[in-house]
Amino acid sequence: MVRPELGYGPKPTVDKKRRLLYVTTGDNYSSPATTTSDAVVAIDLKSGRIIWSQQTTPNDVYNSSCGAKGSNCPPDNGPDHDFGSSAMLVVTSAGRELQVAGQKSGIVYAFDPNRKGKMIWQTRVGRGSATGGVQWGMAADGLKVYAAVSYAVRLANGAGAAPLGNANFDPVKGGGLTALYINDGTKAWFVPGQPCDSPRPGCSPAQPGALSSLPGVVFSGSLNGHIRAFASEDGEILWDFDTARSYTTVNGIEAKGGSMDGAGPVVVDGMVFVNSGYPTLRRNAG
Repeated sequence: MVRPELGYGPKPTVDKKRRLLYVTTGDNYSSPATTTSDAVVAIDLKSGRIIWSQQTTPNDVYNSSCGAKGSNCPPDNGPDHDFGSSAMLVVTSAGRELQVAGQKSGIVYAFDPNRKGKMIWQTRVGRGSATGGVQWGMAADGLKVYAAVSYAVRLANGAGAAPLGNANFDPVKGGGLTALYINDGTKAWFVPGQPCDSPRPGCSPAQPGALSSLPGVVFSGSLNGHIRAFASEDGEILWDFDTARSYTTVNGIEAKGGSMDGAGPVVVDGMVFVNSGYPTLRRNAG
């Protein structure tokens, strides 16, 4: 059984020219491991037949309920390195098409759709873990691909920031945004995660949420509630807004923000729309 990422699985990518559907997969939930887990898979649009599959992490069998139900534990519980987001079909400056996918291992890959998914380059952008690496989605602009990483670090024994439930997050470790040149995967720039400005529930600099971009700007949110705009040229932080606070809404109801995770910002007609508050895995619900 191949496990979708927390049930929210990545959306497929349609390749009209090749008549293919590209999907990314999660880890195996039970043994034996398959060859299509933690992979990019190309499926024929007409027949549904698998045309090719490129697996990046073999034998990743991970059961999240292992601790509570020992009998369900695989013999070697894997690293849980899903592909939690879609594979993007992009065009390089030289006119070459590539598929680019980010994994919870903390590695971004580029594959050649003309050569049955042959790997062209791979670049590490952060530390991987069950709650780390690239999670919900990257962004690209034709020259660069942008990848944020999560790596939310929990602290034991009540140390660190104010707890949320029984989870204490390290207020310094985690997060980071990397820009890679699409042609060869070399790093253009890196901006580390921004430490929490004050201890509070769910306080972590991790950046698991999907990215959004427009010409010259990349938007990334973090678990501590901040949404930031980064210059695509050099990673400079253009503006920073803390959403984890109380609001008087347009319909007069008191509300509050929290952790930013999952879906990325939506930009329409000069306005940036974000959802703030994410209770899963003991983030700040908002």
